[in-house]
Amino acid sequence: MSQAISSQPQAVPGCTNSNTNRWNSDVFDCCQDLGICLCGTFLPLCLACKVAQDYGECCCLPVLNGTIIAMRTGIRERYQIPGTICNDCVCLTFCGPCTLCQMARELNARK
Repeated sequence: MSQAISSQPQAVPGCTNSNTNRWNSDVFDCCQDLGICLCGTFLPLCLACKVAQDYGECCCLPVLNGTIIAMRTGIRERYQIPGTICNDCVCLTFCGPCTLCQMARELNARK
């Protein structure tokens, strides 16, 4: 017969990273990286293509409708960042360039 487990696994101090489940920067921290900020402001499609490439997808992917929201959702899932598809959609609809800059900064920070 099996024995019941009487203790729970414990976290090992120093082995957890508190930033792994949060965005490294906020949506409106655009000026944190001036190069990304300028590219997102004046050449957002070029930045979207760079984000797709850094994410591991074809750089032409952002030309298709809906792929940027899919990438944002994928970034959140890959790095276990809390959020919803609805929130991703609202951010990209109303703050598209800033959200794209956030995605680029996130991928750069986690390289």
